[in-house]
Amino acid sequence: MDDSEDDWLSLKPNEPVPSQCCGSGCKPCIYDVYQKELEQWEEAKAKKDRSLLMRKKQQSSNSKLTPERFTAFIISSVDQLTEDTYQYKFELPENSHLGLSLGQHIVLRGLVNGLEVQRAYTPITPVNAEGYFEVLIKCYETGLMSQYIKSWKEGDTVFWRGPFGGFPYAANQYGELLMLVSGTGLAPMLPILRYITENEDDETFVTLVGCFRTFENIYMKSLLQDQSRFWNIRTLYILSQEHSLEDLPWSFQENTRIGRINEKIIKSVMNTCRRQPFVLICGSVTFSEDMEKYLKAIGLKEESYFIF
Repeated sequence: MDDSEDDWLSLKPNEPVPSQCCGSGCKPCIYDVYQKELEQWEEAKAKKDRSLLMRKKQQSSNSKLTPERFTAFIISSVDQLTEDTYQYKFELPENSHLGLSLGQHIVLRGLVNGLEVQRAYTPITPVNAEGYFEVLIKCYETGLMSQYIKSWKEGDTVFWRGPFGGFPYAANQYGELLMLVSGTGLAPMLPILRYITENEDDETFVTLVGCFRTFENIYMKSLLQDQSRFWNIRTLYILSQEHSLEDLPWSFQENTRIGRINEKIIKSVMNTCRRQPFVLICGSVTFSEDMEKYLKAIGLKEESYFIF
């Protein structure tokens, strides 16, 4: 077998471009994976042993999610929730489960005009869901990944790797969880909510404050209404672009406010919590920064909140 310099250079892994990093602090990051593959290539080249490169696989074909390699999953259904947000369901083989812990995210790989793009999303399914997993994705008009996602249809194959991150949680670990979410920041909260309500021994109180533009933009309304019927769960919605509560269904009017979330509202909600709350935050970078600023102004220390 030819071991010329050009042949070895053709086998050298390509350094990632910025669009391939999802920016979510994944471990391993795409750059970590590249560094590992580069070291593997250097070892193989030094020993002139190409068999050492056989460990390198661009993607897995056994439907087993791993942090290092992308795995193929088939879309089983596509549901449009709002004008720009979709719920996608993916198949898992033989009633297996994804193997995520609470709040963990996975990374999607897309190809747009020859450019590889990667973004992080958090599955909304219960951690013990078998045979499938679902993600909630908002598509943006000018987003590179959104262009790729908008082309999805049932039966398409999509590549994911992970899991990463997560919120370490054990039953009754906190007296109350206060969830401050904006838009699709709702995603990591849903598995936590259902984890609590499905465990009869978990007596944690949960207050979820969801910030959305309009009533129509509230995602997963039926699920949230079902969860709020549990004795230890309550929900509050803050709608920035609604003009009157009278236009809302009566079942939402009592627990909805019009305007934008601020320090005063958070302090008021915390004063009505039934126990000292631990705060979970998820939303845009600006939203998370604002929530952290308000919490610090109220007097909360960093060990009293968690930002996804």
